[in-house]
Amino acid sequence: MKFKSLLVFVFTLSLSVMAHAEKVAVLGIQEALLGSVAAEKFRESLRSELSGDEKQVLELEKQAKALQEKLKKNQDLASAEELQKMKLQFQKVFTQYQKMGQALQQKRAAKEQGFVADMRPVLDKVIRSLIEQENYDLVVAKEASVFARKELDITPKVIELLNQTK
Repeated sequence: MKFKSLLVFVFTLSLSVMAHAEKVAVLGIQEALLGSVAAEKFRESLRSELSGDEKQVLELEKQAKALQEKLKKNQDLASAEELQKMKLQFQKVFTQYQKMGQALQQKRAAKEQGFVADMRPVLDKVIRSLIEQENYDLVVAKEASVFARKELDITPKVIELLNQTK
């Protein structure tokens, strides 16, 4: 019962805020950030920077699969000692593959976090500027809205302004 009362209160409060807001917009912050030219350039540089590491990870994956197939094929034919050697070789390559794959993911995540950290102040400045220029009373995160008319979405404007910076 308390939950229903709280829900009704929050809904009523949001309606009253919306009723007083004259100019409302929705914004996809992540979409704006990732849709910018800066994000595309970052993705391209990250791809070229990590391409060597990705090739190594793919090569290790191929080696691990080949060793696994070899182990399956020779399971009935090879001696116990040979099987043990093949298993050890497979485990060594597979472990190396996992470590390199994790290291690559961590490296990529750190670079992406750095990009977002660098771009966040620029994005915030662009959003604040647009809010002031257009006199918005309320800007709602696109992800938090159930429905919004297309003309309320300022994400394309934010992307355009981001592309004009720097």
